[in-house]
Amino acid sequence: MSVPEHAVSPRPGVWTRLSRKPGAMMGAVLIVAFVAVAVFAPAIAPHSPTKMDFRAVKQSPSAAHPFGTDDLGRDVLSRVAHGARISLQVGVIAVGIAAVVGTLMGLVAGLAGGWLDGLIMRTVDVMLAFPGILLALAVVAVLGPGLANMMIAVGVSAIPVYARTVRGTTMAVMELDYVTGARALGAGHVRVALRYVLPNVSAPIIVLATIGFATSILSAAGLSYLGLGAQPPTPEWGSMLSDARAYLRTGWWMAVFPGLAIMMVVMAFNLLGDGLRDVLDPRTR
Repeated sequence: MSVPEHAVSPRPGVWTRLSRKPGAMMGAVLIVAFVAVAVFAPAIAPHSPTKMDFRAVKQSPSAAHPFGTDDLGRDVLSRVAHGARISLQVGVIAVGIAAVVGTLMGLVAGLAGGWLDGLIMRTVDVMLAFPGILLALAVVAVLGPGLANMMIAVGVSAIPVYARTVRGTTMAVMELDYVTGARALGAGHVRVALRYVLPNVSAPIIVLATIGFATSILSAAGLSYLGLGAQPPTPEWGSMLSDARAYLRTGWWMAVFPGLAIMMVVMAFNLLGDGLRDVLDPRTR
């Protein structure tokens, strides 16, 4: 007796359907541009992002400094370009931590059930009792300020979303006929998880990771704005906004350009995430 293996995973036509969504395509283009800026920041930046020039303090946008200079004479364009690298790094590591740990917790809870499921879910409920940014602040307060600790904090704060989503999907998959048949034939938890559950949870994980990338960048910028993230002279968008607070009237460009960078990147990932959710959700087909 053979067991059918019909897992609901992204199909070959996903990208075709996604290409018909203008918002998602615009988001994808902006993300590609963001990644290109991050990768080629040394070539794009006309000046050093950390070198101070007190002869060029708070210069408005010009040919020499297209985005102007800050209160220490540093080129804002160079700092924004290199800041893209920091934001990309934060997004990748934070989403990676949240996705890996959250997926494992959700799989174990959904497959094991019983007291272990209850223990994991009560832990997740405690984490969900705190707003994400507040939980991240608590983690940073324990670990201390800094870029690495900020990435860990942002990743930890997003774990509950993945854990609950994967657990719910796992429990639904376990009730499917072909999974029940596989278990009746002697398939263990590991085989069921790898062969049947993971292909089914891949779509929601992809959507969560895409939208979570935007949330991670925003949370990291907020922590850096409070002085708990990247430390000077690291060119990070949130810390640039924090430094520009005192010069909003006399040096508007110091806040506008890093603020626009944050807004565009977050919007891009949200647009792509919304498009992927519509395409990958079977109920919308």
